[in-house]
Amino acid sequence: MGKTIGLISLKGGVGKTTLAVALAINLAHGYGKKILLVDTNYSAPNLDLHMNIISPRKTIHDVLASKEKISSAIHRQYGIDVIPGNFLFKKSFNPLRLKDKLASIKKKYDFIILDASPRLNDEVLSTMMASDRLFVVTTADYPTLSCSMKAAKLARQRGKPISGLILNRVKGKYEIGIEEIQESTGIPVIAKIKENEIVSFSLFERVPATLFAKNNIFSKEINKIGAAMVGKEEK
Repeated sequence: MGKTIGLISLKGGVGKTTLAVALAINLAHGYGKKILLVDTNYSAPNLDLHMNIISPRKTIHDVLASKEKISSAIHRQYGIDVIPGNFLFKKSFNPLRLKDKLASIKKKYDFIILDASPRLNDEVLSTMMASDRLFVVTTADYPTLSCSMKAAKLARQRGKPISGLILNRVKGKYEIGIEEIQESTGIPVIAKIKENEIVSFSLFERVPATLFAKNNIFSKEINKIGAAMVGKEEK
């Protein structure tokens, strides 16, 4: 049975969706893994834009609002399975049904990657409870770090400790060092990814960065995370 990986952050703008997409593509194309990518940012879903999925017929909202089978919301794009969200969904739905819904198809995949909501409510709890491992995506500034610490605390309270921090959009100046981040959070930094214009360019083209520029430094850093997840030795 596959592993469910939750990428969370309690602050927007850290590049969480970009990383979720890049990692999913890397695991599929670089390591031949069967991947399901799910938009669990229910209030502000935008995974469909990153994956160039126009007007999805069914979404995660439909699944969580009814007895709809989760398989009905799967869209095939760029070599992976994707369940997008619906920004205009009006009906009530229960985010906490996610874990049970995923259970019916989990054995079909090597990895299920969840792109979580930054909201400190049942939306982020939905991802936490459905995940086998959680990673916090953060930037190296004090406001975002404080949010990351809140996320870690909430995860521990729910019996879902954070496996690692992914330090993203690193600029190199006026930022907190890795040692201070690890000491403050008690969580290891597993990746340090520099700000890269190729990410904005690829989003404009609606092609995942790890496909758009396979040899770019961003793609190489994502590959290091992918290698660790599949158990391949990496420096």
